[in-house]
Amino acid sequence: MTDTLSPAPAPAPATTSVSPTAGQLWTRSRALLAAFLLLIVFGVLYAAARSGENHDALDPRSPDPSGSRAVAQLLHDQGVTTTVVTTTDEAVAAAGPDTTLLVTVPDLLTRRQQDAVGEVMDRSGGRVILLAPGKPSIGRLAPGIQYTGPVPVRVLEPGCGLSAARTAGSAEMGGGGYQTSSRDADRCYPDAPGDFTLLRIPAANGGDTVILGTRALLQNENLAEQGNASLALQILGTRPKLVWYLPSLADASAFDGGRQSFLDLIPDGWTWAVLQLFIAAALAALWRARRLGPVVAERLPATVRAAEATEGRARLYRHGRARDRAAEVLRTAARDRLAPLVGVPPAQAHDATVLPAAVAAHLDDAAVDSHSLLHGPPPPDDAALLRLADDLDALERRVLLNERKATP
Repeated sequence: MTDTLSPAPAPAPATTSVSPTAGQLWTRSRALLAAFLLLIVFGVLYAAARSGENHDALDPRSPDPSGSRAVAQLLHDQGVTTTVVTTTDEAVAAAGPDTTLLVTVPDLLTRRQQDAVGEVMDRSGGRVILLAPGKPSIGRLAPGIQYTGPVPVRVLEPGCGLSAARTAGSAEMGGGGYQTSSRDADRCYPDAPGDFTLLRIPAANGGDTVILGTRALLQNENLAEQGNASLALQILGTRPKLVWYLPSLADASAFDGGRQSFLDLIPDGWTWAVLQLFIAAALAALWRARRLGPVVAERLPATVRAAEATEGRARLYRHGRARDRAAEVLRTAARDRLAPLVGVPPAQAHDATVLPAAVAAHLDDAAVDSHSLLHGPPPPDDAALLRLADDLDALERRVLLNERKATP
């Protein structure tokens, strides 16, 4: 009785799905989704609660604690007309020798806007007040002034001969510290030796530039403290017209007529910060990717049955539709087992001409295509892969049976 190379198809084995079900996915992820939803709700509520804190900050029309309606009203009582502008073009057009131009947030201005304000400072003959300028703007709007860094807002003494400061006396100053080498500059309210929170630099055309380190001086909630009101009125009320410039992101001049790129609008500090993040990420990748030494073989913590390991590997092949790889594994194992049975050395077990010829000579059956079984093309579908496995088993059994018959 001989085995055939194409046995009757066996009943399909029971399969067990290893993919998680929808219920399992929901059980695993509901805690994470709940935390994410809670975070979103908290962010929305926090933003809503804080939305009114900086609403209309430094706006002379706003009665909010952070607004500046009180100082504008006091200036109006003294005969100073306050005009609110939100674009650079309006601010430049309104500037003149009888005008004080207050720039509330100089760091929001782009380079083009800073250049336009700088031209006004050079030719208007009026007063320009820069409120808490930082590194993004101080170098272009006030050359020769150095920003030394943030300082706490607290009560400081004038420490200078400027009449407005001497009249006001102690005031809540700070915010930013500045230095200048100009001999004609008035340096007031020092926070530390060499660092001042109020500077006045006279210009050759009769105007001047005033740098205030803090915005708190002009806000409604702080105006009644110390000598804040006196100092604010004297700084802002030297001329009959006050142009209150509130920079706006909707200002078309900020985009330079469409000629500026997005990178031009990013402050230099952010560019360096992003570069540092990239460097840190690269170093972290190199650190995590380094070799910790040679691979050390360790015993498995548990013994896995061969049948389970084989089934798991087969499921991986099936999931990845790697029929070619699975067929090659089956053929390689079959060649390793057949080679000693037909007298082929292990070094030639995978030679496409040696082993198939030896198997064919051993069986002496022209109907058996040993070369196609051991070195054929990959199966086109799962059914063909199953037939290949069965045919390889049948081939091994026939060779083993003939070997036993030939042994006396």
